[in-house]
Amino acid sequence: MNARSLRLRLLAGGAIAIFIALVVAWFAMTFLFERHLQRREADELTHDALQLIAGLHIDASGVPVTSTPPADPRYKLPASGFYWQISTVKQASHSRSLWDQALPAAPDTHDTSWQTRVIAGPFNQNLLVLERRVHLNNDSGGVFVQFARNEAAIGEARAEFGHELLLFLLGLWAVLSAAAALQVELGLRPLTKLRHALTALRANPSERLTVTDHPPEVEHLTRAINSLAEAREKDLLRARRRAADLAHGLKTPLAVLAAQSRRIRETHGLDSADGLDQAIAAAGAAIEAELARARAAAARRRIDMVRAQIVDVAESVIGVIERTETGARLVFEVAVPDDLRLRTSNEELAEILGALIENAARYAKRRVRVSASTDDASTQLNVEDDGPGIDERRMEEALTRGSRLDETGTGHGLGLAIARDLVEARGGTIALGRSDLGGLSVAMIFKADSD
Repeated sequence: MNARSLRLRLLAGGAIAIFIALVVAWFAMTFLFERHLQRREADELTHDALQLIAGLHIDASGVPVTSTPPADPRYKLPASGFYWQISTVKQASHSRSLWDQALPAAPDTHDTSWQTRVIAGPFNQNLLVLERRVHLNNDSGGVFVQFARNEAAIGEARAEFGHELLLFLLGLWAVLSAAAALQVELGLRPLTKLRHALTALRANPSERLTVTDHPPEVEHLTRAINSLAEAREKDLLRARRRAADLAHGLKTPLAVLAAQSRRIRETHGLDSADGLDQAIAAAGAAIEAELARARAAAARRRIDMVRAQIVDVAESVIGVIERTETGARLVFEVAVPDDLRLRTSNEELAEILGALIENAARYAKRRVRVSASTDDASTQLNVEDDGPGIDERRMEEALTRGSRLDETGTGHGLGLAIARDLVEARGGTIALGRSDLGGLSVAMIFKADSD
């Protein structure tokens, strides 16, 4: 897929945007999950703390004690990660799980509401601590109550949750990317339809895009294309008319020059008359070529709906050339399947074959052959003769407009060039080579979508 493809850009942009959004969601959801676990831990610590406070008092020696310690046995297991501690300014008591360690006091020991924080505690454990100050019997200092739990369990739960969430979000990313691809495909479908409409417009200049067949978002584009097509058609029509008018306008002066040539010849000015006749013939050939192109251009209208039967056109052209002095001495062969057709008009195919068969007849010794073959990819049309042929180094030159390889002949170097113009206008290619008859072989290849 082309890197400049709009479809690729939309798919890549959508996949990347979804991926970034899901990465942000992963971080946010794991953070919220951790906060939720901490709140749950804090609620459980509060429950244990309230149980301890219910039996809290200070004995005669000033040591804080409780008659209702938490029932969870983990508070009695050293370094278990479950700790409590009650302390005054002078003395402190703590759970057996703290063993010979102690919880650090809070920065503000006068707060009487429950507070939570995470600290580095005993036994190299990170602890979630719930703490507050409790006043008993109107004592001035009160008792500072602390409950703590190891944060490792929360970290493990967060890691497990994050891993499972990651797998889920990767699957979700694949599903959402597929949905985005489907959305892109559906969104670009009007452009595909527009492309097919443009193909028809290219084949037929008079065709126009139907605005109502396309969504409103493409409406302005279709109107602009229609305006451009109308302007192009008008320009082409004016150009064809000007070429035809010029060609017809030159015919009268050429006829006058031909009459002058005859008068000069009658007065025995043969050399001057021959030179003038050659100039008139060259100008006449150029005019006929332009008229042929104008007729072929006009025949291209609705060309996509027309298919020329090759064998009929070839035989028709050969029938005309056989009546000429040059064609009467030749044998013409047509090896074309009867049902083989080419997507072009009869007039345009006649212009192509006429230029090539006439050129072949001019140089052939005895035979001219027209053949054709087709497959799934292309249709090939060949015109061959048994003449002297063309040197391989000069074949490209022979296709150039106005080029003459035989300066002694009567041609004007336009036949092959005209055929090349018309073949390429139909999306085909033309190539010169050596025929098995011994002379020149002209091969025209039209792609399957053009035939």
